[in-house]
Amino acid sequence: MHSYYAMLALDLANDRSREAEELRLVRLARDGAEYDWLAIEDRPSALRRGLARATAAVSLSAASATRRLDERKAEDLGRAIAMAD
Repeated sequence: MHSYYAMLALDLANDRSREAEELRLVRLARDGAEYDWLAIEDRPSALRRGLARATAAVSLSAASATRRLDERKAEDLGRAIAMAD
């Protein structure tokens, strides 16, 4: 499940990167243009950035919890094998 969150965070980060590139191109076009016909909306990207950060935090905490669980299971398995010998 944590890999899903990681992929979602990567997808959101890619969206943010594309938006930043589009914004950069719009600003470059505006500097040399006479017309101000392109609207720039910063709010959706700020929302996506916050959502991406929250998703990344959830993904990192899920991965950490999974690693701790794996360590405990490995210890239990090691004890069970040692008792069987």
